[in-house]
Amino acid sequence: MNNYKLLTPGPLTTTKSVKEEMLFDRCTWDQDYKDITQKIRSQLLALAGATNEEYTVVLMQGSGTFAVESVMNTAITDHDKSLIITNGAYGERIVKMAKYIGLTFREYSIPYNEYPNEAELRSILDEDQEITHIIMVHCETTTGILNPIEVVANLSKSYGKTLIIDAMSSFGGMEINVPALGIDYLISSANKCIQGVPGFGFVIAKLEKLLTCEGNSRSLSLDLYDQWKEMENDGKWRYTSPTHVVAAFSKAMDELIEEGGIPARHARYQNNNRILRERLEKVGIHAYIAEEKQSPIITTFLFPNEQFNFEDFYSYVKERGFVLYPGKLTDVDTFRIGNIGEIHEEDIQTLCNIIEEYMGVMAK
Repeated sequence: MNNYKLLTPGPLTTTKSVKEEMLFDRCTWDQDYKDITQKIRSQLLALAGATNEEYTVVLMQGSGTFAVESVMNTAITDHDKSLIITNGAYGERIVKMAKYIGLTFREYSIPYNEYPNEAELRSILDEDQEITHIIMVHCETTTGILNPIEVVANLSKSYGKTLIIDAMSSFGGMEINVPALGIDYLISSANKCIQGVPGFGFVIAKLEKLLTCEGNSRSLSLDLYDQWKEMENDGKWRYTSPTHVVAAFSKAMDELIEEGGIPARHARYQNNNRILRERLEKVGIHAYIAEEKQSPIITTFLFPNEQFNFEDFYSYVKERGFVLYPGKLTDVDTFRIGNIGEIHEEDIQTLCNIIEEYMGVMAK
């Protein structure tokens, strides 16, 4: 298989040194391995701007969806009611989870290219006093929109609600001060902006909230409280952990710090995104999301014309070393290009050259 550059929202292109960490086998009971787990937990707290007096970190086997569902299973009881804000497929997946679990919830759905409206949210919270939790996806990679986390966090504080943020595709790639925002549960994944490989997700949880969750989970394997209790003891995971993935993630964390931390990584992603949008605009490929709402994570582009064939375009670009992402919208034809992973300005410039060539060939 060729070594393509993945321009996707994760799994993504990783460094050779991160991949090399997976060449060694590790024992889950060994103290050296448990020390890696504890190191990761401590570093994630620091990235969140949090201390272990107020917050804790729980690592959970599986994809990011497993981590989200572990929070839904554990942090929300049968007596609670959640307000789930949706403007994309991943918010809608949370609604699906709530239905599977049997939670009481209310969905606030808005168009995929729009922000949640603060006045409408206030109206819902004023009217529905039974709501206990607010849940939102920060960066909706369905489109690349970056939802207004500060607005929702301030509402959650003023109304005294528990705030759950799916920061799957934003944490590590942009500053999120979890304590300052008052986030109770922030969820992300190993294979996103921290640039590890797939295999586990993690939850940054307010300790006082998590401590009330014992016995809540309807699932044994997704019991976030029980996972935390075991992990807090000495770094041991319940059940088999993805040892190779954990080691790779530890290396990826070190490389994030070496790069200059979140500010430096955010600047690189943002520069990638800016160049991509500007150059594709010049050849008639327009972004779906307005610039002021665009995340630096992934960009959705509209098909340039009726003759455009994504499969042909995809193959053309892939043959030249880059893998793109299909669109996820149902009402309009789109494709997506990720800006994250071990992707630098020269990669984006090369990609844009290839796309310009394709558009020139197609026009003939």
